[in-house]
Amino acid sequence: MTNLRSADCLLLTPDELAALIDGGSKDVVVLDVRRGEHYSNGHIPGARHFSVFGINTYDSDPAPVASFTKMWAFQVALTGIRREHTVVVCGARSDDTAARAFWFLEYLGHPQVALLDGGVRAWEKSGRSLTRDATPPAPVSYPLEESVASVCASWRDVKAAIDDPQTVILDTRSEEEWYGEDTRGTKRGGAVPGALHREWSENLDDDGCLLSAAEIRSEYTALGITDDTQVIAYCNTGYRSAHTYLALRLIGHRKVRNYISSWQEWGNRIDDCPVMVPERE
Repeated sequence: MTNLRSADCLLLTPDELAALIDGGSKDVVVLDVRRGEHYSNGHIPGARHFSVFGINTYDSDPAPVASFTKMWAFQVALTGIRREHTVVVCGARSDDTAARAFWFLEYLGHPQVALLDGGVRAWEKSGRSLTRDATPPAPVSYPLEESVASVCASWRDVKAAIDDPQTVILDTRSEEEWYGEDTRGTKRGGAVPGALHREWSENLDDDGCLLSAAEIRSEYTALGITDDTQVIAYCNTGYRSAHTYLALRLIGHRKVRNYISSWQEWGNRIDDCPVMVPERE
């Protein structure tokens, strides 16, 4: 297994990934999570395609989450990924889609996961070429016994956190969603009572790369989030909140969970989940 975790290296530059590929390491798998048509039009040599779209759960009770987990693990197995592989997730940039795949692999307890910072755009910008060649991977069996529940939150966890001074509930959606102006098709708009708001895209620079660790730490410290703060992040379906999960992981934060069903559950679970509607200043 290629060891990236000795320095807790969760981000790779194109140069670092190219060195792994050029070194002929057979235990490194590049997982391209862009839409299929984009992958077909050109991808990093040797990359395997993995679609994160369409597998969602809008019910975070145990049985639906168990089903969701099994479906995700099945899709991972179809790519031929084994637990001994070091997986490098690649999106168009360091976007929410790539972050969701990163989060889910960590949720499955995969030992070695990293993300190509800047994605395919950064790869091309570094002067490296793409290919249309692809070899279908041989499916394998992927174990579920290692799922890490501590990185996943349910509606019950979020509700309990409302009155917990040790936990920050972090809304990573757009301002329009935060203020209840865009409901994304749910029955109610607004936010979780007591939540703080910081849009996920503020973790990125103009090139679609993650901000430096120092910049990320400064931004979250300003919100009152320190290494000891427990954080539950949510968005609409768990993509953008996965990006905030990644950003906090990059600064060594270990007490962060992604609310797996997010607003698509909370906004529709009227009898169980209270809502506040912030006022624009």
